[in-house]
This record gives sequence, C-alpha cells and structure tokens, in this order.
Amino acid sequence: MRLANMKKLAVTFAAFIASLSVSAISSAAFADDDPELAFNGHCRECHEFDKGDNRIGPTLYGVVGRKAGTVPGFPYSESLKDSGITWNEKILDQWITNPNAVVPGNNMGAIFSGLSDPKERAKIITFLKGDTKKPGAK
Repeated sequence: MRLANMKKLAVTFAAFIASLSVSAISSAAFADDDPELAFNGHCRECHEFDKGDNRIGPTLYGVVGRKAGTVPGFPYSESLKDSGITWNEKILDQWITNPNAVVPGNNMGAIFSGLSDPKERAKIITFLKGDTKKPGAK
C-alpha cells in the first residue's frame, strides 16, 4: 500500500474513532438527564410506579396531587397519615431532601436520610409528575 493511501486510511480511522467518542459522550449525557433513570437509581429499590404495586414503600403512581398516607393497603406511619400533606412539587422536593424534616416519625426516614443533589431530585419529580401520562401506564 502506498504511503499516501495509508495516511488517508489513518485519518479516516481517527475520524471514525473520534465520532464514536462524541456519540458515546452524547448518549451518556442524554442518559444522565433521564428522569426514569434517576427514579430507578434512587427510589425503585423500595417503590414501584405501577398502580396498586406496593413494595417496601407505597406505589408512587399518581403521587403528585394525592393526599399523603392514602394508598390503599399500605401500612403508613400515623405521623404521615395525620400530616395533612397533599403531594406537590415543592413538598416532594423537601421530602426527598429530608423526609424527617417534613414529617418527623415517618417510616421512610428510618431507612432513607435524603438526597442532597437538587438536579437529581428535580429529575425524580419530573418522572413522578409524568408517570401516569405514559402510553400504557398501568
């Protein structure tokens, strides 16, 4: 193979590798902004988002706008049932930051001390707001 052809091949190969790197970085950045991934990474161990599917924590399906402590069949703490809270974005943000600061004596605060990253909390809340609007939501 001639030297000129080898140089062209090397440049083409380098450009191809560079494009793969940019693509991988773009995909990682997109995934990093995915609200469902944030939910899965921080909440899904204890919570599900399918209607009626209680786990360690209650289902979070339709949580935005729901009165706290009212999912049928879930054994809430008396403090949460008596809190008078209706979940909205502001209260959810406070709750995810530190559940015990919002409702002392709640069950979740015994196993989850909170999430300090405001960007992660915002992604989780975005997911919770949209969970019932997904096609095929249960």
